Amino acid sequence: MKKNLSLVFSLIAWFAVLTQYYLMIENRTSSIVETTIRFFSYFTILTNSLVAIYFTLIAMQIKPGFLKIIDKPGTLTAITVYITTVGLVYQILLRHIWEPKGLQMIVDELLHTLIPIMVIIFWYFYENKALVIYKQIPKWLVYPLVYLSYILVSGKVSNFYPYPFIDVATIGLLKVLMNAVGLAAFFFILSAIFIRVGKAIK
Repeated sequence: MKKNLSLVFSLIAWFAVLTQYYLMIENRTSSIVETTIRFFSYFTILTNSLVAIYFTLIAMQIKPGFLKIIDKPGTLTAITVYITTVGLVYQILLRHIWEPKGLQMIVDELLHTLIPIMVIIFWYFYENKALVIYKQIPKWLVYPLVYLSYILVSGKVSNFYPYPFIDVATIGLLKVLMNAVGLAAFFFILSAIFIRVGKAIK
């Protein structure tokens, strides 16, 4: 059941990511190279790609010990926290700023609503919750912090910032850093909630 569910979830995630790339290329206002770089500048895309890779590896797992980190307690929780953050930040801060239509609307809902729900469901059934500990949270923060550092550096060069709350050119570096602290605190609290809930329902 786990392998079959992973296969279905991986196909949905890959469809959403690849279709979003197709739509960005179709509607690009700059070169394909620049559009591709911008595509991978979105935390949403990187995180949904991570989800797609995770489920693909689970679905392809043939024998015990294959890529042990995939089955390590906490890996699924970290991914769940990442994609839940994507969903919640979108619903709270970003949904109101645009109104996608047609295929774009479908992909948008997949990336920000359905896939986060899918991952939470998978986490509920298959994470070894009893072995996930609070001390893992700082390690989970590395990914979003590296992402933020990359965006600040690349944005300084290209003047492209994928989200308004990290747009240094518009709101200034101080405000961006304040937003980053707020998001880091949100991420930390969300991580702790998942661990606490996991231990309550294990």
